[in-house]
Amino acid sequence: MAEPPIRQCVILAGGMASRLGALAETTPKPILPIGDRPFLAWLMREMIRFGIDDFVLLAGHLAERLREAIDPIRRTLPRAVTITVSEEPERAGTGGALLHASDVLAPRFLLCNGDSLFDCNLARLLGAAPGGLARMVLRAIPDTSRYGVATLAGERVTAFAERPQHGGAGQGGAGQGGAGLINAGLYLMSRDILPALAPRCSLERDVLSALAARGELRGMVAHGYFRDIGIPADLARAAAEIPRQLHRPALFLDRDGVINVDHGYVGTRERFAWMPGAKAAIRAATDAGWHVFVVTNQAGVARGFYDEAAVADLHAWMVAELRREGGNIDDIRFCPTHPEAPIAAYRRESDWRKPGPGMILDLIRAWEIDPARALLVGDKESDMAAAASAGMRGLLFPGGDLAAFLAPHLTPPTLTAEC
Repeated sequence: MAEPPIRQCVILAGGMASRLGALAETTPKPILPIGDRPFLAWLMREMIRFGIDDFVLLAGHLAERLREAIDPIRRTLPRAVTITVSEEPERAGTGGALLHASDVLAPRFLLCNGDSLFDCNLARLLGAAPGGLARMVLRAIPDTSRYGVATLAGERVTAFAERPQHGGAGQGGAGQGGAGLINAGLYLMSRDILPALAPRCSLERDVLSALAARGELRGMVAHGYFRDIGIPADLARAAAEIPRQLHRPALFLDRDGVINVDHGYVGTRERFAWMPGAKAAIRAATDAGWHVFVVTNQAGVARGFYDEAAVADLHAWMVAELRREGGNIDDIRFCPTHPEAPIAAYRRESDWRKPGPGMILDLIRAWEIDPARALLVGDKESDMAAAASAGMRGLLFPGGDLAAFLAPHLTPPTLTAEC
């Protein structure tokens, strides 16, 4: 049986932010403003792209201010989510804060720092097979002297050293400078990690190194834009860079005839066949930093061939299959109506039905897309008309290998910070 999708992200949000001085004196670091919203809103928006809809904030310092920011943050997000605040009763360290939240943790969950953002392809982490108690994302950098360093053999982390306390050389080879793999502050964890935690402990110092020694820590190397906000200069850089970086180019895909072979009214997994190169094309777009959306007319609902629940089930399966191979679909819209529908409840005109642009415009609004940086690929003239009405470019797909067809059009966004 396939593993259920990862839907929960736990965010470490209780740090003292002492290096930021007066900037964070009355405001928790994760909700400092970055452009027109708190940093945490950008971080959560990225997680939502990959199917996360349940957030747990591990709070401590200025927890009440964090709670006050939740409703304004919600208003910036592209989808409705659950947000829970778990406040540690006393300073417990990163591991202790996680242990304190044990009653709200899912069987498998993401864990990330609330003061750094790594713009990488999370599908490659979320789609990984279970193994060990934790899987950490690593970054390759040319100078590791200020960071904890991991040693990787295959996908197993064989050693992990915490970041030096004062920016100097660490023990066991960490902090000596030179190229290496460092912790990116992103983890996929099993709830079975809880017995390895103590009421007061550090994940980095006390837990990860012990897991590595026991062979229970996995790692994967990822690449992309990275920025933390721990010091004033980096906070200022983040404010300038992150809004540009995360307002992404967007690929809109029709479904039948583009992602899957059009057998006519495909509403079940049994009748779904991937178009050649479809998985590779979506993986390439995800790796290149593009949003990927699906906009599809589904008149089979209106004609009674299948219902909306069947469409939702098929789409959830489709997304899970893609994530297992490193691709992602950020969001989907489908139109079940038709003006000549046999089922009266679905018999109506709708601007969501292509050639109307309604589905596209709804995604543009939700995800703050610039149509000038968007592209729709479809196999019908109605798709091209919908793209034109939404103010974006359309490409008519003639069939064949979708990855080869799209390759010339998927240029990655310019990265503006350390990769």
